[in-house]
Amino acid sequence: MTNPIPLHSRHRTVLPDWLALYYDRPIELTHGEGRHVWDADGNRYLDFFGGILTTMTAHALPEVTKAVAEQAGRIIHSSTLYLNRPMVELAERVSALSGIPDARVFFTTSGTEANDTALLLATTYRRSNQILAMRNSYHGRSFSTVSITGNRGWSPTSLSPLQTYYVHGAVRTRGPFAHLDDTAFTAAAVADLEDVLGQVRGGIAALIAEPVQGVGGFTSPPDGLYGAFREVLDRHGILWISDEVQTGWGRTGEHFWGWQAHAQNGPPDIVTFAKGIGNGMSIGGVVARAEVMNCLDANSISTFGGSPVTMAAGNANLAYLLDHDLQGNARRVGGLLLERLRAIAVTVPAVREVRGRGLMAGLELTKPGTDQADPDAATAVLEAARAGGLLLGKGGAHNTSVLRIAPPLSLTVAEAEEGAEILAEALRSLN
Repeated sequence: MTNPIPLHSRHRTVLPDWLALYYDRPIELTHGEGRHVWDADGNRYLDFFGGILTTMTAHALPEVTKAVAEQAGRIIHSSTLYLNRPMVELAERVSALSGIPDARVFFTTSGTEANDTALLLATTYRRSNQILAMRNSYHGRSFSTVSITGNRGWSPTSLSPLQTYYVHGAVRTRGPFAHLDDTAFTAAAVADLEDVLGQVRGGIAALIAEPVQGVGGFTSPPDGLYGAFREVLDRHGILWISDEVQTGWGRTGEHFWGWQAHAQNGPPDIVTFAKGIGNGMSIGGVVARAEVMNCLDANSISTFGGSPVTMAAGNANLAYLLDHDLQGNARRVGGLLLERLRAIAVTVPAVREVRGRGLMAGLELTKPGTDQADPDAATAVLEAARAGGLLLGKGGAHNTSVLRIAPPLSLTVAEAEEGAEILAEALRSLN
């Protein structure tokens, strides 16, 4: 018998109050196809957020669905205590694509767990619990990753197993260096890093940074900034962790990994990934050079990381992405979408900035004529876009309010135009 109580009421009764829901009238998504999803009332939406950048290729992609069904029909679970062919095959592919020499791969179930693992490796390898992180950053919801998250909206506690120092540089158009050109901005951020290191007692384990900050509102530094940081880090023996949970797999269009925009001094020591690789299945992971990955001297396994079913999905999804050049599509269609959004923004005083790369775009909203964040405007646009048949995301720092756009990488030109027009109408409703 169907439970007559509305699903939203049941949600509020048994789930935490801090578990956020979008929209005044939250929607239940029941199925999807391609770049579209449907809710329980039969409404169809163009999906410009992809389950928080997780549906990377397409909803209900036949190749992934088939791989999952076939693997589930053989064996669903075994753990890392047994040889696992799909896991080895995906690790081989990720290792080869990572750009890290002699790379080793460890699979987890989420980006949070991947970053948690990276912190374990770095602090063990360097025998230090001190971490450098970027202001406005987000790295997950576990106890350790919250402690390196520089965005107060996602930091529910000040307690921490780590000593974290925050440095400037990840936000190009706000803060004390915003007025500088790219060269001077990078030099100032490097000087700030040097100053922070001068105040630290003992060695730092690692710098962790998102090439494009996700939850923080799709902000990014000038190209080459983390490469310039790398020169300083290398002098001190500090590891570089690139958090590619949102930027990996070609989403930025120009590069397969976000760190490649900062590659003048070589690849990171550690790369973390998740979200899009599973196209909705729970996959995260860490790639690191062998001596770093192998530094643990105690037993370790993963019960659910690298499960046969999720690895089958990852293999099929990655093959589809590469075979269909979705990175190139992100560059081409994303470029057109960004141009369209910038043209729209000129007519809407509430839009302070349109920024992004590939199919990773952010619209920062402020009270017209000021730099003051306007979260109410962001919420109003989110609601208006939903009413028009478009799903978006939100983000930003303590002083910003940003609409986040990150559709599946197979987005077509026609769908980009459709989404831009719906968003334009939603933005104009603010005027």
